[in-house]
Amino acid sequence: MTTVLKRSNWAIWRDVIFALFVREIRTGFNDRLGLAWAIFQPLSFIFLLSFLRGRMDGGDTHTIPTFEFMMYGMLLIQLFLETLTNCAAAIKKNKSLFAFRQVQPISSVLASALFSLLIKLSVFVLIFLIMYFLKMDFKLDDPLFILLNIVTLWMFALSLGLMFAIAQCYVPEISKIQSVLSRPMFFISAVFFSMQDVPKEYWPYLDWNPILHAIELTRHAAYNTYSTEAVSEFYLFFSALVALFFAASIYHISWKQAISR
Repeated sequence: MTTVLKRSNWAIWRDVIFALFVREIRTGFNDRLGLAWAIFQPLSFIFLLSFLRGRMDGGDTHTIPTFEFMMYGMLLIQLFLETLTNCAAAIKKNKSLFAFRQVQPISSVLASALFSLLIKLSVFVLIFLIMYFLKMDFKLDDPLFILLNIVTLWMFALSLGLMFAIAQCYVPEISKIQSVLSRPMFFISAVFFSMQDVPKEYWPYLDWNPILHAIELTRHAAYNTYSTEAVSEFYLFFSALVALFFAASIYHISWKQAISR
């Protein structure tokens, strides 16, 4: 007599996310460059921007080596934009898999988000290894706070991506609006500049942006001499939690109708 092993819903959901995650890795690295391009692209931008900014500031930018100043800005904005884009496209991309009862839209969104996070964390680690072997000076005064800022920004991007993914099921043209709205983020999120470069009377026009707070706080976590007068930990965490609440609520209410359209 054969026995049937019953698995919990959590075990099934975990296996589904893992399978989708592996699928994301295979499709993400199916070309010849693969992970090498994921490392070379941000590195080339960081070196170029560091060179340009270094010509203005010398070796340091507000007590941080210019290379690291640009590194945190570039990698964090790329983490946000790539997570947002991948999550927003995840439901539409994997719609054929939802015919299987075990596969739910949230699983595909989480798998895409985890893939983006894994890539950027790998790039962070590899850049630090390169800096170590090249004997470049760097500091990590509060590595746990750096990781916390990265995960918080990732959660914020995941939440926005989930909302855009649901909206695209009803109105496909939303993807064009998402693209238009996300492009300016590259230029207003303190990737190339510090809030210390901006006069205080103009801070309210920029510090509504949670991405800017994440980048500036991460620089401070690496070098505690870096000023954080213009940004707030509370605002960053609160923004991420509010976005997560609305994303989960919208998904809970509308995911069945969304995938049936």
